[in-house]
Parts: sequence; C-alpha cells; structure tokens
Amino acid sequence: MARILIVDDSRTSRKMLRTILEENGHEIIDEAVNGQEGVQKFQALRPDVVTLDITMPVVDGVEALKMIKALDADSKVVMVTAAGQKNKMIDCIKAGANEFLTKPFDKDEIVNVVAKLATE
Repeated sequence: MARILIVDDSRTSRKMLRTILEENGHEIIDEAVNGQEGVQKFQALRPDVVTLDITMPVVDGVEALKMIKALDADSKVVMVTAAGQKNKMIDCIKAGANEFLTKPFDKDEIVNVVAKLATE
C-alpha cells in the first residue's frame, strides 16, 4: 500500500485521516501542521501520496502544492477542502492537484481516492 504524508493544521482532521488510512493498510510516514512544514517533509521523505489541506497558516495548501509539484512533477497530491472553496479548488487544479477530498470526510471516498493514486 501507499506511504502517506498528511498535511493539515487540524489535529482532528489528521487523526481521522490517519485512522481511516491505516485501517486500510496504508502507512502514515509523517504529519505536518502547515504547508511550509509539509513541503520540507515531502522533500525529506518522498511519500507516495500527500494529503494537503487547502486552508492552513504559514503557507497555504495552494502554495504548498505548487512547491511540491516544482520538486516532483509526478507527485501524487490530494487536496482536502471544506465546502465553499470553489475558487481555491480551481487554483489547485491549475497547479496540478491529482484529487480532492471534502470535509466532513467520507471514509469510502478517502479509501478509493488514495487507492487509485497509489496504483497509478
């Protein structure tokens, strides 16, 4: 299964993603609480998949996505979005996001999206 980096400023969201993904055989290799830390950990760890919250302090998810794609154009990045962030979702698509997950999380959606990216 996939080695995953979770980047989200919400401890609750990180815990929920970790639980769902680990229950489905994935390995969470690390977590980050903002985009800057996420990019640094991506560079050091080279995960198979990154889950990246759009709205975070220091560096937001859109900018972090651009930095990750600059480091590795083939990286697999799943953007995590709350309702009402359509404009930012468009920015993410332009920047190379592979998939989107919406909060509140749907367990089956998370499992399916990550499984799809892990086998691409």
